[in-house]
Amino acid sequence: MKAVVYRKYGPPDVLQLKEIEKPTPKDDEILIKVHAAEVTKSDCEMRSFKFAVKWFWLPLRIALGLTKPRRQVLGGYFAGEVESVGKNVSKFNKGDQVFGCAGLRMGCYSEYMTLPDSYTIVPKPSNINFEAAAAVPLGGLNALHFLKKANIRNGEKVLINGAGGSIGTFGVMIAKEMGAEVTAVDCTIKEEMLRRIGADHFFDYTKEDFTKSGKTYDVIFDMVAGSSYSECVKTLEPKGRYLMANPRLSDMLRSFLSSKFTDKTVTFAFAGEKEEELLALKEMIEDGKIEAIVDKIYPIEQAAESHRRVETEQRLGPVVLSLGKF
Repeated sequence: MKAVVYRKYGPPDVLQLKEIEKPTPKDDEILIKVHAAEVTKSDCEMRSFKFAVKWFWLPLRIALGLTKPRRQVLGGYFAGEVESVGKNVSKFNKGDQVFGCAGLRMGCYSEYMTLPDSYTIVPKPSNINFEAAAAVPLGGLNALHFLKKANIRNGEKVLINGAGGSIGTFGVMIAKEMGAEVTAVDCTIKEEMLRRIGADHFFDYTKEDFTKSGKTYDVIFDMVAGSSYSECVKTLEPKGRYLMANPRLSDMLRSFLSSKFTDKTVTFAFAGEKEEELLALKEMIEDGKIEAIVDKIYPIEQAAESHRRVETEQRLGPVVLSLGKF
């Protein structure tokens, strides 16, 4: 079968389309024919081993490979079709259309992959194609996870910093669905898209710092690793909530102090990527409450170009690899 592999860390050109052995599912696994996979910022960071958040560099390097990658096929989020199942699998059948998460097992940049049936894998939304479905799990699960923790009430003011990426776009839509007044922060080219999906207000970070605007918010959902912790907390209303998706180690330590000794709450708990949450996203998509945003779809042969697109930070939502044709 064909797969995009990388046998050393480096720039996008280390990604190569190769023939590798087709996997066989174990008794508790399913074999999935992958139709599409999201190309994430994490994929790019693991490929290059350059991370915006530095504190987990060493643990990840030990886990993923000191001198070269142990798992040579990237991709943590996919949509596809069940090809076959192991003898102990009862929840899936051949032909089921599914989408979900491969976690650190990765492997989604390949024509076929096997995953345990216990992983977060659910039926694909019936009203979208495979490419759109692949763009849902990363952004949708993280946005839903954080915004549920914020306990957003109708009419509250929510600011989303880094609103134009995979997580941010879902954050805008889910916060609106929860009844919030949403302010999006990103660069100029993303304003039109963000307003279309529900943003009420917009800050262009290249022209204005939202923490200097004099406006305050009930919730700040922050995807930007380099944000000023103190300025963001100051920009909260009394009893406001600060949600950090890419915390520095120092921010994680400060969050305990803020939550214990002030009236503000700071959260950085990482998404568990639970099956029930992915099913909730599926239902929201089928009910028309949120949509899957896709910036651009690349054929698998252009995996390197897809990584370059993600790294420009100019994308309008998720970037997806299509494995439907070779």
